[in-house]
Parts: sequence; structure tokens; C-alpha cells
Amino acid sequence: MKAKPAAAPRPSRARARTRARTTSIAAFVVLAALVPTTASASGTQEVETELPYVCTLPSGPLPATVRVSADFPERAGAGEAFTPSGVTTTVELPARAVADLAARDATGVRAATRLGVGVAQNAATATATWRGSAEPVALPESGPLTLVTKGDVPSVAGRGEGDLTFTAGALTIDLALEAADGTATDAATDAATATAGSGSGSGSGSGSLTVDCTLAEDAPSQGLLATVPVGTGAGAPSGSPSPTGPAETSGAPDDGQPDGPGDREAERQSERSPKVLESTPGTAPDRDDVPPCRYDEQHPPTDVSLNAYVTGYANVKKLKGAAYLPPSCVLIEQGIPVPGPADPNYLIFDTVSYANFHYQERRQTPPFEATFLSFDFAPVKATMVLEQTDTMRIDSRMKMSMTDFSTTTDTYVRAPLVLHVLDLEVNGTPLDVGSECRTETSLVSEDPDPANFPGDHLVLYGRGELLIGQPATGYLLLSGGVLSGEATIPAFTGCGTDGEDLDRLLTASVSGPGNLIKQVQGQTCAIAAPVFPSPTNEGQCTEDLQPYEIPVAEH
Repeated sequence: MKAKPAAAPRPSRARARTRARTTSIAAFVVLAALVPTTASASGTQEVETELPYVCTLPSGPLPATVRVSADFPERAGAGEAFTPSGVTTTVELPARAVADLAARDATGVRAATRLGVGVAQNAATATATWRGSAEPVALPESGPLTLVTKGDVPSVAGRGEGDLTFTAGALTIDLALEAADGTATDAATDAATATAGSGSGSGSGSGSLTVDCTLAEDAPSQGLLATVPVGTGAGAPSGSPSPTGPAETSGAPDDGQPDGPGDREAERQSERSPKVLESTPGTAPDRDDVPPCRYDEQHPPTDVSLNAYVTGYANVKKLKGAAYLPPSCVLIEQGIPVPGPADPNYLIFDTVSYANFHYQERRQTPPFEATFLSFDFAPVKATMVLEQTDTMRIDSRMKMSMTDFSTTTDTYVRAPLVLHVLDLEVNGTPLDVGSECRTETSLVSEDPDPANFPGDHLVLYGRGELLIGQPATGYLLLSGGVLSGEATIPAFTGCGTDGEDLDRLLTASVSGPGNLIKQVQGQTCAIAAPVFPSPTNEGQCTEDLQPYEIPVAEH
């Protein structure tokens, strides 16, 4: 069954970007995937830089050591985008910081980092945000606390020839605090401690603490991380950028003259600044090639019903490859926000929503194929689906700062999903796996709150941010974005027919921990208040109330 086309063609994204030029001048950055958009590089330079920082905690400013490692190309072509890969941020907080956390009855923490990175070429600059997350770690009994985060960074492209430099700037560390029983620390204790603190490091209360860090004045090379020569000329040696004069302009604006000299200079600066890009690993599938995503008589919508497409990749660590998850329909019942724990620095709201895959009246994804080399030599092609064993739960916590009214929203999606193998070929030979070949239990992630969410399920996490006057970045339930997590693939059961047991073969070649999952959710369609495409907006719903946006998977 094919979906009806939208009522109007989708407006060009270029027009939207033109209207948002003032925002782009401010170098607003969106989350981007680690997709290796190819640059003209002759090789890779491995960078590891150790920098001194000063971090503000409830007890006051404390010294910290931050190590940033990443792989950059040795050279890039003018206008060609590349993505720093293998980005890891390691933060070492002193023993006094551990005492601050222990005073909040915390025995462990889960960290997320946001590192501002200045990108400069000649006299022009832009700013990127390198985000990372980490698995929970226990507080040490003595000595410093070491936090190691990894995550997504934006792609970058130089506008013309000249060295492209990357320089570390402000660092924000968001800490989710865990008590001895694995739950969040007590809200009352947090609020009392927060009141005694100073600065944004005084914390957000209710089992969390936000720590702001600034680069120390004596940081070597003023925080320089890497230099990538762009173009065919010889690049300058690594070091802090030292522009000698204004760069050439690349042309006049394409939508009218700015209001004054300052605006004209801002326009020119924007046009020659390095581009910090949202990665575009591919194009969205045609609507005819994705399953329908609409409510029906068996699934009637309510006033809070949403629908959206999701897609992504799931790594299979043992097979050193990734399976592409095609666009799948998700039906969502959005919860009503309720006030969260009291906090003197933030206004907090919690929302619980529920969701189900929807494919041919079943709670599963469409079938998808993946090909791997089993044991590094035998080609294996499998057709699989992900099936729900229960409803997915979506927990979102929004925190609005009482000082600048910026908001952050942390979202955890908990999904009980078994992997069902439909067909299997080894070296071109079909193997009859039967109709009940699946993992024994759901894919399993380490849950940040196991006391309240026991059992086997996958956990995906995303963070959204909103600054006044700027578009939202990251993941929000309504607008979508990137969710990521790590899962253990359980052992297989029920595989094989006529007395042939294939369980051990699949378990040995596939099952195990450390499988990264990255899911991209598209913009939702709100059934009760649909937004259709028009010349002034891109729309959220087709005329038959399906999601307008079909997202693109990102590695």
C-alpha cells in the first residue's frame, strides 16, 4: 500500500538556512554523526592533547586535567567536509571533587560532556560543540575521579586555502548521581547542597550536578588541539592561529543588503568562516519505499498521539560490521509534563511517554538484511526484525535555567526488543533457521536507574538543548534527533529445523556485549494539530496524517 503524496512540495532547506543567517553568524551548531565524509587527505594525524582546566564545584573552583584525543586528516581540500573521528574526552577531577559528590550521598556518576571547540581559518572563526557520554563509574575511595566520554562531533569544511585550526574552549560536565542502591540521590539532600554552592557548579539537584570548566590561563598553545592544512599550498606548522589581516570576501549576500556596516561585516565574516556542518551521510528514501505510518481503526489516535519514522545502524561487534535499520514507523502517546523535584536554580518538568513500532499491525520493524564476514572469512547474510515484547517507555526531564532561561532535556528510551532471524545464508548456502529463531531475551543495556527499571531492555539516550533566540539542538521527542546506546546481544534460541541446532553457531558468531546502536528519529506529526507544508514552513504531516520527514540513518 503506497502513501499519498504530500499536499505541497517540500520547501528548499536552503531558503530556511538563508532566513536563519543571523543564527548561523552566531555559529549555532547541531549534533552531527561520526560519518566519514571523505576529505582529500593523504593520511591521518592522531592527536592527544592534555590541558589544564578550572572547574567550579559546590566547594569552589578546583583544578582539573582534560585530555582530548581524536584523529584528523593530514590535509583537506578547500570546501571538502571531514569529521574528526575517535573523539574521546577524558576529565580527571581531584579528590576534593569526589568529596563534593560523596556529600550528596552519591556512590557513582554517569557523565556527559560538552566541549566548545573554536574552528578558525585565516581571520574567520566558527564554533562547534563536541559532545560525549560515558557509562556509569563508581566514586573512588581515594584519589581523583576519571571520566571518559565519547560521542558525536560535527563535520567541518574550510572555505578556501589556509590552515584550519581546532582549539579547546569551555567545557560543561553534566553528572547524573547514583546512590548505593543504583537510584538517583535524594532530592532534598541535593537541594540543600545546591543552596550552599556557588555558580552553575552548584548543581541542578535531584540526582544531578552541572559543572562548568574554563581553560586555564597557562594552557599550552592556548588550547590548540590540531591544525589541518586546507588546499594545495603548504600549511603552516601547528600552533595558535595568527591572522595577519582580513580575509577575502566570497561574495555579496544573496537575499538583500544588511542594515548597516556592522551587519555587512557580519555577513562577510559568516560567508568566509569555516563551515560547521550537520553530517549528511545519504538521502532519505522515497516515501513509496518506506512502510505506511498512520493511525487506523485498530489504533485510533488520541489528543496526544504522535507518529514518526526512525532509522539507524546497530553494530555487531563480533562481526566487525553494522546492520542498517530501515525507516520504521513508531506510534507515540505523549505524556503530560509534571513538576519535577524542587531546585533553586532550575525549573524542572518530567514527562513519561509510551511508544510502539507499527508494521503490518505488529509491534516490530520492517525486515532488514545485513551481510557480515563470520569468523573473518565466511560471508553471512541474515534477514532480521526487531520485535517488541512490551511497550517502549520514554522518560524526559526538562530543566530550565532560572538565570538565562536556557533549557536542557535528557531523554531515555527503554525498549524491550528481541532480535528475530527470518532467513540465513552462509557462503551463499541457505540455512533453514525455522520460524522461532530469536534471542533468548531482549537486547540488554546497562540502565542508569536499575532499581526503578529492572529487567532486560535496550536503553537509548539523547539530550536536547535550547537557547533563547536559537533553534533547538540535539534530541527532543517532538522534533526528533539522534539517540544512542550500547547493548549486549543475548544468546539465540529456537534456530534450526529437522533436528539441526543452529543456536550455538549464531550465539558464537553474534552474541556478546559492546554493540553500539545509533538511532535517528524524524520530526513527529501531531495528529490533533497537524502542521502541513506551506511556502513558509517545511511541514510536519502529510495530508493523510503521516510523518512528513523521513530521517536518514547516521553511522
